[in-house]
Formats: sequence, C-alpha cells, structure tokens
Amino acid sequence: MLGRVGPGRLELTEAHRFPNTPVRLPDGLRWDVLALFQGVLDGLRVAARSGGVASVGIDTWAVDYGLLDADGALLGAPYHYRDGRTEGAAEKVRGRVGAAELYRVTGLRDLPFNTVFQLASAAGSAQLGAARTLLLMPDLLVHWLTGTIGAEETNASTTGLFDARAGGWSSGLLDRLAIDPGLLPPLRAPGDPAGVLLPHVAEYTGLDAGTPVTTVASHDTASAVVALPAVDGDFAYLSCGTWSLAGLELESPVLTEEARAAGFTNERGIDGTVRFLRNIMGLWLLEECRRTWERQGRPAGLDELLAAAARAEPFASFVDPDAPEFLAPGDMPERIRAYCRRTGQLVPESPGAVVRCVLESLALAHRAALRQAAGLAGREIGRVHLVGGGARNALLCRLTADATGLPVVAGPVEATALGNVLVQARAAGLVGDLSSMRGLVADTQPLRHYVPREDHRSDAAWDAAAARLEPSPRNP
Repeated sequence: MLGRVGPGRLELTEAHRFPNTPVRLPDGLRWDVLALFQGVLDGLRVAARSGGVASVGIDTWAVDYGLLDADGALLGAPYHYRDGRTEGAAEKVRGRVGAAELYRVTGLRDLPFNTVFQLASAAGSAQLGAARTLLLMPDLLVHWLTGTIGAEETNASTTGLFDARAGGWSSGLLDRLAIDPGLLPPLRAPGDPAGVLLPHVAEYTGLDAGTPVTTVASHDTASAVVALPAVDGDFAYLSCGTWSLAGLELESPVLTEEARAAGFTNERGIDGTVRFLRNIMGLWLLEECRRTWERQGRPAGLDELLAAAARAEPFASFVDPDAPEFLAPGDMPERIRAYCRRTGQLVPESPGAVVRCVLESLALAHRAALRQAAGLAGREIGRVHLVGGGARNALLCRLTADATGLPVVAGPVEATALGNVLVQARAAGLVGDLSSMRGLVADTQPLRHYVPREDHRSDAAWDAAAARLEPSPRNP
C-alpha cells in the first residue's frame, strides 16, 4: 500500500496484492515466507514507479517467527500458528511457571499458539539448537530489507516472554523456561529507525539507495488501533478480520485474576498504551465456510451469502467462535452443524442459515467481550469503532450494534495500512501526536454509522441467546 500524507490529506493506493498461502509439509503447516518476501519486493518495485518513497514500514500478524543460525541464514520455513505441534506445550510451560504467575508477568491469555508455547514444543529440536536469533515475522522481513536485527515491541508483547509492566523481555521467565536470552533481539518502538534498504534491495526495487525503513506498530492490530477515527476516550474497538480483537485502549495493563479467568490479553500499543482485549475467532469461520463450499462446487459470492443470511431466521442457533473445533482448517459448515446438534439447537442447513449463525455468534461474542472488558477495567463505553475487513460487512455491523446496544462506527477498512503509514509520517514530522493522527483519519476516511434498534424484544432475544450459548473455557 502506498500512502500519501499531508495537511488534511491521508490517502492509500494499492500498489501490489499477492497471496499468502500456507504450505503443508510432512512435518507440519508452514508459511511460504520466501514467496511473501518476494511479494514485498515486487510491491516496492511497483511503488517506486509512482515517484519518490520517503519511508517503508512492515506489519504482519503476531506470534510466529523465523530462526536464524550463526551465519544469519534462515533455519527452515516458519511454522504456521494453526499447526498442531503445540498440543500439550502449554502444560509443559505451566509445569515450570504456573498459569496465574505467567499471566501476572505477561498479561496474555493462554492461547496454544503463543510464541512461548511454540518454543516449548520445539525444545530439544536440532533446529532450535542451531538457532542464534529469533525474529518475529515483521522483524524477519525488515531484516531481509535492511540487514538489521530488532524486535518491535507491540509484536514482542504477544510472545508470552514480554513483561507487561516493565515493557521489556522478562529475564525471569527466560531463565525459568531455559530460553537463551541471546535468542531475542533488542527491542524497538514504533517510530524508531530500523535501517535503510540494502544495496541489492534498492537495485531490484528501483528505490533510492538509503531509503529508510521505519519501525511501525508491526502487530497488525496495533497498527489498526492507531488508525481509529476516535475523537475522545470513551470508545471500545473491534479489529475485525480473520480474528475479532475486541477491547479497550488503556494506560496500564489489567493483570487481575478476574481478567485472566475471563481470557483477556494485555498487548502493547503505540506510545506505551495497552490493548486490553479478547481474541475471538472472527470471520475465519465465514472464510473457511466459503472455501469449503467452493471445494464442494457450490461457490457463492459474499454479497449473495449475506443477502441469504439477512433473510434467514434470526436467533435460530449460535456457536461459541472460540470452541477448539473451529481453530484448524477444514469443513467448517459441518463443524458448525455438529456443534448445534450437540447443544440441542436448530441445525442450520442452508448456506444462508450457516452464515446467519456465524454472524450472530460473532455479534454475541463482541457483546460479551466488550461488556466484560468495561467491567474489568472500570470503564464506560460510549461507542464502538469497528475497523478492518469486517467494516464492509453491513449485516455484521448492524448485528453488533444491536447486540451491544452501542452505536457502531464502521471503518476504515484499511485501518492497519493507515496506522502503518501514519507512524511513518509522524517519524518524518508530517503529523503530530496520536490524537492528531486519529483526527486526520476521522476527517479523511469514509465511515458508516450503525445505531442500535430501540426494540426491547430484540434486547430480550440477545439476552436469551447469551444465556443459552455454551461457552468454551478461557484460561485454565
């Protein structure tokens, strides 16, 4: 994405789009990181043709990493967080550091794919034994662009090795888990310089030699939260895509036992803020349903599916999006039907009924997460900012407004890219503080507003749905 920033101006242009397709190898599910890096290079090459590029910044998803040997060579393709090799790894870690203590230090919900559990599953392997440096995915790509080594702090905070209070790697955890502290690079903050393009990168892309690479909030959700069009502080956010990240922006972490039991995570945000949120299995369920129907020769466009869902019977059936059977790729419609059979609900048979079930279930999960977040943090919520791809889904936005009883401001869709660009622009002196960045988003980006319906029968229906839904366990 190519961003242009100036007084009253914040524009994005898609320079180059490329697939991100995991590869199933005999030893597990891996990311095709070489193809991803080639996509990055090709995108920079396209961007260079548009004129001068002042800065480059990279964000990706969290928790996954590549390992480098003593010569700086990559030791195999990075594992995908949906790979099943971490089964049982959390128990191994808890044998050394209890779950409650782990939360008090890191503030993270126990999710099976957290980096700390991935490392536990790799303990004793030849690959980990040969490793000298661990780089999270955006840091690996930055390394290949610049030759520099570092760990950006918003992504580092998702690893389960980061001290939520102190804001750095936890030496105590590393020692107790027998993880070499030298494996983890020095930390960088959003806005820090990360280096300049290597000569061969500049030559291939056509960018000027010495083009700076700027550290951004490299966890995609952290970048998305930068670009909330928020003009005051009484908001909650939903970063809604493959995952729904539902939460609040706070000044300090909430590390209580109640927050741990409720499955909330404390991740680093820009300028030392804390993203107090719950991870919810989001539109992954819908995406995987669509892939299943396409494999079965029953392709359906998203607009067609959403129209069918809008016509389907409301409140017929619900699933807990975080139920473990929904994590891995596979036949998602049948898994949803099996969940409904098991819980004695009406079984959704048609694609429209399945999609209605998914979207109402997500809206109900959004409702529960935001209400709990407000209670645990002692905050009032006046509205919800829903950003990311889910902002295009008018039915999901409307259902979320109705379920939460709060106005929903939908957009921007490309919040992550906007947040990335804004941090680079601030480092270049083109914009001011976080409030100024968000004001620029509010003034320049298209937004849609959804007001909850004033229908007490609807409120009662959501209450009844919440009462009957079978929740999955959160933190052990």
